[in-house]
This record gives sequence, structure tokens and C-alpha cells, in this order.
Amino acid sequence: MSTLEKTETKKPQTIAANTQISGSQAVLEALIHEGVDTVFGYPGGAIMPIYDALYDYNDKIKHILVRHEQGGIHAAQGFARTSGRVGVAFATSGPGATNLVTGLADAMIDSNPIVCITGQVFASLLGTDAFQETDVINITSPVTKWNYQVTDATEIPSVLAKAFYIAGTGRPGPVLIDITKNAQMQLFDYEGYEPCSHIRSYRPKPIVRKEYIEEAAALINSAKKPFVIFGQGVILGKAEQEFKEFIETGGFPAATTVMGLSALETDHSQHVGMLGMHGNYAPNVMTNECDVLIAIGMRFDDRVTGRLDKYAKQAKVVHLDIDPAEIDKNVKATVPVWGDCKETLPLLTALLTKVDHSAWLQQFRDLEQEEIKEVIHDELNPTSDVMTMGEVIRVLNELTNGDAVIVTDVGQHQMVTCRYAKFNSSKSNVTSGGLGTMGFGLPAAIGAWYGAPHRDVIAIIGDGGFQMTLQELGTIMQFGAKVKIMILNNEFLGMVRQWQQLFHDRRYSFVNITSPDFVALAKSYYLDGNKISERKDLVSAVKTMLDHDGGYLLEVMVGKENNVFPMVAQGTSVSEIRLK
Repeated sequence: MSTLEKTETKKPQTIAANTQISGSQAVLEALIHEGVDTVFGYPGGAIMPIYDALYDYNDKIKHILVRHEQGGIHAAQGFARTSGRVGVAFATSGPGATNLVTGLADAMIDSNPIVCITGQVFASLLGTDAFQETDVINITSPVTKWNYQVTDATEIPSVLAKAFYIAGTGRPGPVLIDITKNAQMQLFDYEGYEPCSHIRSYRPKPIVRKEYIEEAAALINSAKKPFVIFGQGVILGKAEQEFKEFIETGGFPAATTVMGLSALETDHSQHVGMLGMHGNYAPNVMTNECDVLIAIGMRFDDRVTGRLDKYAKQAKVVHLDIDPAEIDKNVKATVPVWGDCKETLPLLTALLTKVDHSAWLQQFRDLEQEEIKEVIHDELNPTSDVMTMGEVIRVLNELTNGDAVIVTDVGQHQMVTCRYAKFNSSKSNVTSGGLGTMGFGLPAAIGAWYGAPHRDVIAIIGDGGFQMTLQELGTIMQFGAKVKIMILNNEFLGMVRQWQQLFHDRRYSFVNITSPDFVALAKSYYLDGNKISERKDLVSAVKTMLDHDGGYLLEVMVGKENNVFPMVAQGTSVSEIRLK
């Protein structure tokens, strides 16, 4: 099983060693040994032997039939994000496999642990342009942490053991295993399954260097204006408690990336907001005021840094990351701290000296008040007749108390939600960060619910993104995932329209999008729903959605030309962030 999180449930009885089984059975035996109980997939000719074998494993492995392979891999991502375990997706060859590519790219850049198993044509037909044959290995090499084609069934146990180990260790990521049809059908003498714990050419965690820890501590202890920025690495490393002890010991202000949201509770006294293009005013401005910048489990994405030649040039940089490739990639580190932050943070915390940084923290709070006055108050408490996305999120916060899993698609609604949603516990924010994949939200929410069925899972989606994968309503209908869907409908492809307004003289080129009757659509899938357009109905409508036992769709009509501010325009410095 992966090193992310091992389940405590008793493993189902598996086939004994020294038994003759098929390659397809070997695949399913591997999943059981890895603790996999849920798979998202779509059958087809080249993977049919695996599905035939799955028929006899129905009591051990739950298979969720999605409506499109892209929905399957996004669901596997959502499952991984809320469960902390490796997500699994099945697809057939040709178009089935190529339909996974967007999800693989998304999972790669966002470090989601996924194992995809694809069927392939018979080995004897490889390279002949056989029906539904594609070179999935070369196609997916740039967007996988590892991929491999199996043509002989005897390889299956060891290859899948490696797949789960690679996907779930170090910096997690997607792995694709392509299995030819003859290998799926081939009988062989099964010698049992051994989970992988070591690969000679693969080091998931770099060696922690004591001298770098000491150098980093000395630099941080001498800082007058230290500033911590943290990303999803804190969550992936299961280092939330270690991180909190680090910032509390040092008294540091701490800001999150989009992917780092929920690693630290939103209302923590040292949490100063979100970084980035549509992040909060204070952390963006103060990035160029701090004297020591401490980056933990984040990769200095361009949406966070703005213009690199004007980013934190006054600061010494301490960068903690498990992936050495991220150190010095975009921002030069004064002191690199390689390693798993669950290991490195306590070592660093032990060397900290207590310094009063309350005056420095207050500077963030002063800028926060400016943002509240200029932007936040009117967004959350509008006086105009039209509803804002922000007030919808405010009502959602009030009714969920910050305890729900929030899944977002991509666009204005995503940035507004990330700005204003409250998170009390980790693994509560599921979004497409690095790739920005429209259509991610609905299938990812389905997977997120299967990863955390005991929690409320709310998908917040724009009218454009919803129409990219709305067929996954059929998955909710058939399998009963209790996903709450909120469509924030502004009748535009809102983020593109905002850029066209601000940077292209309001030349609204093909961003006005017409939508179907979403509530009627939901009802055609036997899901309850409602549509509101007036503020007086908002609280009761959201409460009805949350109280409903099962999937539910709520469409909320919001302002057509509302913009998301603050904003760091592309090509500008983070200190040039616009409040209006």
C-alpha cells in the first residue's frame, strides 16, 4: 500500500501464492493488497478481461462507472485529495487512454497520487495501427511520474507494486500502467504480492542535511520581518501539526497558496491570507517587504510570484521542499532545506529562538483592513440588487461552519471561493491549481465524496465549467454520491470576460455562454434542485441544499459583470496588486 495513508480495515481474503491465475486477476489482487476499495472507470474492448475478472471481485472492490474517462481520472484525483490515499482509474485503449491525458497533466502539476490502468491491444498488434491502438506510453510520458507497458502477465504484480510506491511516495504524482490484452488473459503461476518499499534508482526523500537546517535557523532567528508562505506540501507530508508548531514557536505571519488552503485553519491568528494573482492584498504586498521569506512545500508558481525579476529581491529565501528540482527553479534559495517537511520542520523548530513579531504581524492586519474596506465588505455584503459570488460563499460559511469539503471548478467562482471559504480541517480544499482544468469540479467532487463519505462535499462550479462534464450527473444518479452542487451562473465565461474587460477594451469575444435549464437537467437525472435569483431566497435555498439527503443542484444567478479583485495583472510585480 502507498505510504500516504494505510487503511486500518481488514484486507479481504486474497488468492494464495503458487496458484495459477490470469493477468487480470493479478491486477485485482494487487489492488486489494494495496488497500484499494474504490475504482473509477469505463470499460472497453482492450480492458475487457480485467472487467470480466472484476465481476468476481464485486464484494471486494467498488467500481464507479463514470460517464467519460476524463471524469474517471478527475474523480480519482478528488478521492486522493480527501482520503490521502492513491486514487485509481481504469480506461480502455485508444480514445479511452487519450481521454485520461488532461487528468494526468492536472494530477502531475498538482502532485496528486493516481494509478491509472489502461488496456492495450494484443502485443502482436503493437505498431500496426490496430483498432483503438495508440502509443499511450509516449503520449503520457510528459504528464506522468512513471509509466510502463506490460506485455507479459508475470510482470503485473511487481509492476503494480512499483506503480503504487512511486505514485504515493516522495512528491506524489500520477502513474500509468498500460497492459496488453494478451497479458490480461495470460495464465501464470502466481507467487503472491509483495508491496514495494525500495527502488534502486528512485529516492523518494532526499537526505536531510543538518548543516542546512542550522543555516536556515540562524537566518530565521536573525530576521526582523520573517514571512512564511506555505503550499500543498504541508498537506501531502501530513505535517499540519508540525507546521503549526513551527509558525507558533516563531510567531511568523503565514500565507497560503491556492493548493495550500486548509493546511492551516483559516481563522488562525497568524494566518494572513492567500497569495497570488487574486490573493489577498497584505501577503502579496508584504512579500516585497519581508527580510526572510520561508517557503514550505510550494513551488513559486508564476501566479504566486508575478514578475520574477521584481519578486522578493530584498529577502533572503529559505526553501523547504521534498523535490530538489523545485529548489532554485524559479526563485534562488539562500538556504535550501531538502526533505519531507514532516521531518525537517521539527528540526528547524527546535532551533528557533522566541522573538516578538507582533508589530510586523500588525502591518499585515493594517493592510487587511484596507482590503476589507475597499473590496471584501462590499463583496460579502453587497447593497446592489444582484447577488455576488462572495455573499454566496459567506452564507455557505455560516451554514457549514467551515467544516465542509469544498471542491471548485476553474474560473471566477474558483478564485472567489478560495478567497472567502473557511476551512477548519485539512484536506478540505479540492481544486485544479496548476493546470486550471475547466470541467474538473463535478467529477472531482464525486471522487472527493467517496474519499470522505462522512463529510459534506460541496462542488462550486461556474456555468461554463459545469457544461464540460455535466454528464457525470449520471454517475451521481446511478451510484448515489451525496454531492451538493452549487452553480454560480453569471452567463459568461467570467474569468476570460474579466481579462477582456480590463486588458482588451471590453471586446467580449465569444464569452457570452447560453446554458440549459440546469434544474430541469438535474431532474432528468432524478436529482432534486432549485434555482434562485433573489437575495431573499439565498439562505433558505442553501440550507435546503445542505439538509437534503442525497445529491442536489442549486443554481444561483449572480452579477454578470462582477470582477474578482484584488488582482496582480500578468507581467506586474506582486507589490503592484490592484484593489480595484
